[in-house]
Amino acid sequence: MKAVEAMDLTKMYSDFKAVDSISFDVDEGQIFGLLGPNGAGKTTTIRIALTLIRPTSGTIKVFGIDCVKSAASVRQISGYVPQEVSIDTDLSGYENLLMYSKLYYTPKEQRGQRIQDALEYMELADRQHDLAKTYSGGMMRRLEIAQALMNRPRMLFLDEPSIGLDPSAKTAVWNQIMHLRDEFGTTMLVTTHDMHEAEVLCDEIAIMNKGKIVADGSPTQLKDDMGGDMISITAHDGDCSLILREHGQLLVSKPDEGTYELVVAQGEKAIPAVLESLEAHKIHVESVSLKKSTLDDVFLKYAGARIQDGGTWRDARVTRLAMRKRKG
Repeated sequence: MKAVEAMDLTKMYSDFKAVDSISFDVDEGQIFGLLGPNGAGKTTTIRIALTLIRPTSGTIKVFGIDCVKSAASVRQISGYVPQEVSIDTDLSGYENLLMYSKLYYTPKEQRGQRIQDALEYMELADRQHDLAKTYSGGMMRRLEIAQALMNRPRMLFLDEPSIGLDPSAKTAVWNQIMHLRDEFGTTMLVTTHDMHEAEVLCDEIAIMNKGKIVADGSPTQLKDDMGGDMISITAHDGDCSLILREHGQLLVSKPDEGTYELVVAQGEKAIPAVLESLEAHKIHVESVSLKKSTLDDVFLKYAGARIQDGGTWRDARVTRLAMRKRKG
């Protein structure tokens, strides 16, 4: 049985398709990522799977349970960590978990042990009686994950799990997420616009853009499918597009800015030939660089643009910083 099965899933808002007939499946025990910019349809997809909103058409099942027909059953086996701050900063860590254990109808005799297990697992036990407003950003995010574990979910949904965190806090959160998979076999569906996060966390990735899945596979497969290395060239003496297309797949062509990016096989060997061709056409190259293909390059290939940080990320970071600084 698949942990998640989506088939021709569509969500319309008036004439706008937030999710456009997507299909994907998630294996049990896997961390599956939806990678894309803000507005790609990632959060809408995860909210449909969580039964928070209904799809316009198509189906999605969680461990064989239809998310529309049996919404309550899906919720019983699911946990959710949203982008938005979901803890009460005027309560202690322990009190936040106690509140969630009651919301999940955890039997009274089991609440204490479950709370302690979650606090210890997320390395928050020594701060459990401190107000959440005194926690660092990473600790707040780990507390939110601990909340989602109160009902011991088979399926955990994480919407931008490291949003607004500094590099050190990100790493700590990533380690906890991977431990959940490795130690308990928890299946997770993660949304992110962070290519590095997707590469570190995810066993499989579906790249989303404008409501559609434009590519899917493991991080390694997706990069291998690029077919080579990336060469970036800066030259302002004329349009190099036609010349460069003779040497590889041109992904970026901005003659007005003098910037070009192309995929070539065996980049180190290709650069001399590329430079010779440009020199023969009397085009002076100001700079050239070579790098291995990344998930951002994969997105560029299939979506025609690079993923950029959007307002949602910045707003969330500002909100979390404000929560940490809040006094009473």
